[in-house]
Amino acid sequence: MTDSAALLPGTLDLLILKAVSLGRLHGYGVLLRIEQISGGALQIQQGALYPALYRLEHQGLIESEWGVSENNRRAKFYRLTTAGRARLGEEVASWNRLADAIALALRTRPQEI
Repeated sequence: MTDSAALLPGTLDLLILKAVSLGRLHGYGVLLRIEQISGGALQIQQGALYPALYRLEHQGLIESEWGVSENNRRAKFYRLTTAGRARLGEEVASWNRLADAIALALRTRPQEI
C-alpha cells in the first residue's frame, strides 16, 4: 500500500516514541523510521517533526546527544528515557482500546442493536 494516510491529531508523539524505542535515531532518521514502520503510509513533515522532538525532550520522554550521522555530519541522536518507555506503553494501550471500540462499532449490523 503506497497511499499516504492522514495523521490523526495527537498521534505524532506516539509515533515518535515508538520509532525511538526501536533504536537510537537522529531527527531525520525518526522521520524515515516512521515511514518505514507504517509501510510508507505515514509521511511526517520535518516542520512538524522537529518541534515534536523538542517537546518530547522537554517533557523528559526522550534524551538527545550529539553524534555523527552515517553521512559524516553532526547530528542530534534521540533515545527513549524510562519515562518515555512508560508513556509509550500507556499510549499504546489507550490507542488499542480506542481502535478496538471503533472497530466494534463499525462491525455492528442493524439486527444486532
